This record gives sequence, structure tokens and C-alpha cells, in this order.
Amino acid sequence: MLLTEIAFDFFSAIMIASAFMVIAARNPVHSVLFLILTFFNAAALFVLLGAEFLAMILLIVYVGAVAVLFLFVVMMLDVDFAELKRGALQYLPFGTLVGIVLICELILVGSVWFFAPGASHALAHATPAGLTNTEALGRILYTNYVYYFQTAGLILLVAMIGAIVLTLRHKPDARRQSIPVQNARSRKDAVTLVEIEPGKGA
Repeated sequence: MLLTEIAFDFFSAIMIASAFMVIAARNPVHSVLFLILTFFNAAALFVLLGAEFLAMILLIVYVGAVAVLFLFVVMMLDVDFAELKRGALQYLPFGTLVGIVLICELILVGSVWFFAPGASHALAHATPAGLTNTEALGRILYTNYVYYFQTAGLILLVAMIGAIVLTLRHKPDARRQSIPVQNARSRKDAVTLVEIEPGKGA
């Protein structure tokens, strides 16, 4: 138990520090790298809580796709970040208000452990006994909610096909590949023999 608490405090401190550096770093590439570090520590906290499936999804989806995509976009685009940050001060009062509200909510949630120590254990454990978190989620997802899961996949497929159709542009003068025509070509149509006289180019 003591080792778990030490690990929780360690990962939480690093996650909070790296999350602060995401908005404090002047170099946008450094901000993305600190964001990846924040995701890694959040995944470690999920593992400590017994939600290894959420930790795996966090690493695969956010670190492996979203954060790397952000990094490529920041490094490839020539964006004048100094110009973008000039108008950031006008949003400072609203951002401060939102931050104060979030801090008050975190204080209210954290006060449960101090004023009502037994309240955090009042709810039943989400994972049944003898099952891992991933197995429990898989059983629920592919039994009780299998039709919703298939419907969500169908909606994503339709959205992907729709995006391709909307962005596809047909140009009449574009040269297109025809597989049957290529397969029906003979050697006479495909190869041309050119005789070049000595001392002259093609």
C-alpha cells in the first residue's frame, strides 16, 4: 500500500508539472513533448487504479496518433506563434475564471478523502471478481452492447466514405490507370525500337 501511494504521488507530480509546461513552454515542439509525457503519466495512474485498458487506449490513441500528429503538424507548418500569442491576454480573465472554478471542484472532490474517508469505498467495484478490466469491458461491449458497437462502426464507415466522396475531384484531362487495358497490351504496343545513328542523340 505504501509503495502504491508513493507511485501515485510520483506520477501525479510529474503529470501536473508536465501539464503546466505544456502551456508554459515557448517552443511549441517542447509543448507537444510535454503533452506526451503527461499522457504517459496519466496512463501510469490508470494502471495503478486497475484500468489497464484505458491506459493502453491512452497510449495507443493519444500518444501514438494524436500527439505524434500534433508534433508533425507543428514541425511542418510555418506558423508564426509569436503573432498568435499577442492576442492571448484578452482571454486571460475568462481563462482565470474557468481555472478558479476547476480548482474549486478539485478541492471539493479531494475533501472527500479527508472529511469522509469511507465514502470513497461506498460504491461497488466496477470490475467483477476474477476478471481483468479489459476482459470485463470486452464481455459487456460484445454481449449487451454489441448492436450499439456495430452501429457506431457503421456510422464511422459511412462518415469515412462520405469524406472521400466529398473531397474527390474528377479532372477530365487527368491520365488514369486502366488495369484491363494494361493487361491486354502486347509487346508490339508496349515496346518501341529506335535506331540511333552514330554521333547523334535520340
